[in-house]
This record gives sequence, C-alpha cells and structure tokens, in this order.
Amino acid sequence: MAATVDARGFSCPQPVLMTLQAIKATNPSELVVLVDTDTSKENVVRAAQSQGYAVKEVSEEGEGYRICIERR
Repeated sequence: MAATVDARGFSCPQPVLMTLQAIKATNPSELVVLVDTDTSKENVVRAAQSQGYAVKEVSEEGEGYRICIERR
C-alpha cells in the first residue's frame, strides 16, 4: 500500500515541503499526495519529478486532487 501525504488545507509551499519530507524520510516506491488547489497540484508534481519520481496519475477527488507518484 502506498504512503499518503494529506496536504489538504495547506497553502504552498507547505504541500511541497510535506511531500519532500515524506520522500526523504521513507523513500517510498509509491506515494499518494492529497491537495486541494491547482497551484499545490502543479508544485507537488514538479517537486516529485525533481526527486526522480514519475507521476502515475492525477485525479480529482472531492474538492481537490489525488496525485499518485512512483519512483522511477
């Protein structure tokens, strides 16, 4: 099961920092990040890619987004 970062309710750069912290702490093969703004979605995707992760899926979930990333 993928690790999950729930960054809903936080404004940037907090979702990016939370995502990077989870990547550095556990180096997961797959990570799900929940965000609630377009800006957070775009910034988390860029940050994940900069750490060697590929975006597997971005889907709308409720009033936000579910971003699934995986290590390349």
